[in-house]
Amino acid sequence: MKIRIGIMGYGNLGRGIECAIKQNDDMELAAVFTRRDPETVKIMTEGVRVYRAEEAASMKDDIDVMILCGGSATDLPSQTPEYVKYFNVIDSFDTHAKIPEHFAAVDAAAKASGKIGIISVGWDPGMFSLNRLYANAILPDGRDYTFWGKGVSQGHSDAIRRIDGVVDARQYTVPVESALEAVRSGSNPELSTREKHTRECYVVAAEGADKARIENEIKTMPNYFADYDTTVHFISAEELKANHSGIPHGGFVIRCGKTGANGENDHIIEYSLKLDSNPEFTSSVLIAYARAAYRLNKEGVSGGKTVFDIAPAYLTAQSGEELRKHLL
Repeated sequence: MKIRIGIMGYGNLGRGIECAIKQNDDMELAAVFTRRDPETVKIMTEGVRVYRAEEAASMKDDIDVMILCGGSATDLPSQTPEYVKYFNVIDSFDTHAKIPEHFAAVDAAAKASGKIGIISVGWDPGMFSLNRLYANAILPDGRDYTFWGKGVSQGHSDAIRRIDGVVDARQYTVPVESALEAVRSGSNPELSTREKHTRECYVVAAEGADKARIENEIKTMPNYFADYDTTVHFISAEELKANHSGIPHGGFVIRCGKTGANGENDHIIEYSLKLDSNPEFTSSVLIAYARAAYRLNKEGVSGGKTVFDIAPAYLTAQSGEELRKHLL
């Protein structure tokens, strides 16, 4: 029997989930839910219906794992604790500063319902988080560095689009090259948030909108832009479509550490990603953790989880015997 996946929200991430399901033979798409008129949403999978978001709870017996594809700014803080009452859920909540409170809300609701809610799944938080943990465990005497980009941040772009007067927007996170080189040299530099990245915003404003107010709201937005050197470019919708329609991303996790009786030996661990499509890669990570949520819940496990709590073997369709033979 295949794992029945539901998709809540059919934007870039939702479409990516649908594509990822097709690459995993032990899964099938059960339903798509949207806040739009379902008649206006066309999906790629034949024979699968699109429903209104309000109908989801009535289908709790038809879906094994619901993948929540909303934004971290306003959607997921309310959606994840709500839907985990009915389903095992996965989200990609990425407001790092608010992860503890989001986890607490999801954990309480999941324990009450007997379901699993795995939060903050993707590549950062997600795969990068795991690499930070592994590197810290292996090199306790060391320092972490994380660089993102150059690439489009879906969460930051979404946060800009929610500002009054913004029609559309793309935000690029750009590593400061000199900072990246200093870290790779093993010199363990002290780097502030502002010294590691810049943020480039391309914004389509509504006709007559106060651009000065929009720019100020972007640059002062806590958790997103306030701690960075941020540049805002106002452009036309045509220019945005022509030059900024792709969603690439990537980045680096680096830990520099020392070993030896007197710390005489230096080591650098580096993990990197170069992604043509941020949402499609994120979707592929979400699907792997959906498999884990399903398996763990079948074993009687419930409550809130993060990538730190999930053993790697739960992520793959391969058996333990196959993993030991081919990947170990």
